Amino acid sequence: MKRRIAILGATGYTGREVLRIARNHPDLEVAHLMTARAGVDPEPPDLDYDPPTERLVLDKLREVDGVFLCTPHGAAGPLAAAALELGCKVVDLSADFRLRDERVHRATYGDTTPGASAGLRDIAVYGLTEHARDAVRGAQLVANPGCYPTAVSLPLLPLLAANLVDLDADVVADCKSGMSGAGRTPKQRTHFGDVHENFCAYSVGDHRHVPEMHQMLGTDRLLFVPHLLPVFRGILATLWVRPAAGVDATRVVDCLRARYAGEPFVRVYARGLPELDRVRLTNFCDVGVRTVGNRIVLISAIDNLVKGAAGQAVQNMNLMLGLDETAGLLDGPARPEAVR
Repeated sequence: MKRRIAILGATGYTGREVLRIARNHPDLEVAHLMTARAGVDPEPPDLDYDPPTERLVLDKLREVDGVFLCTPHGAAGPLAAAALELGCKVVDLSADFRLRDERVHRATYGDTTPGASAGLRDIAVYGLTEHARDAVRGAQLVANPGCYPTAVSLPLLPLLAANLVDLDADVVADCKSGMSGAGRTPKQRTHFGDVHENFCAYSVGDHRHVPEMHQMLGTDRLLFVPHLLPVFRGILATLWVRPAAGVDATRVVDCLRARYAGEPFVRVYARGLPELDRVRLTNFCDVGVRTVGNRIVLISAIDNLVKGAAGQAVQNMNLMLGLDETAGLLDGPARPEAVR
């Protein structure tokens, strides 16, 4: 029997992406698509075959097994509390539960998160699935990682665990993202005229994902510079590290291939380098390695809306509901129904 889910915040990019994946999922049934705010009338669907979005009615969550919170930052706390009270498994795609330290969270996102989030942060599992699988499987609430932290952490974590990186030197993360990472709410920087045939750095030195990456990697030696690509989806991360003494690119590749052997969604290249088009509309993270001077360069690519958001959320929900982790995520994508 299929497990029933609800998507709250169903009209945003991540909500629509969860819906796209769920429609092709053999074991999930979308029972409710709702807005994220009470009393807000949803927009009519864009196309005839799009299902209508309902007003937010929390009591309807009694009818579902799992809830995806595709809400703006600061809105997830009371929704998560209500869903958990009704016995649902919850995956939150906002940043409300990612940072363990309340002071760091407030410094990063401001004093906008309702008090309900602070208490739930203690029970939330940070769902970088390949590094938290057992914890996710037993979780009631999962904080889905951010897109940049996913692209940066998956290549770096095995190397840090094996002491292959010299942390007396900074790790440089030079990352490029499609404009969908900024969300659906219009902003001057994401207007077509500002993105088309343009390329720029943004939020240099104060991007909100930096504390999340420092927390996940266990070091503040990461220097992160994000850029906005004139494309809709995808992240390409170029990571510069100084290897520990005696470590070369071959040893780095061997470490990554050993750590991710058997992992369905991480592909470590023996030759060639990742590109956005190879991961578009998939839940894969592709990783390649090169030597440049006295540095090792790791290049990773993900679809920011899939492995960086909705796909990883479904991967986590699959585990939480006792389903095959890969269900709905390895079949060919339904491109006509995809966001962009």
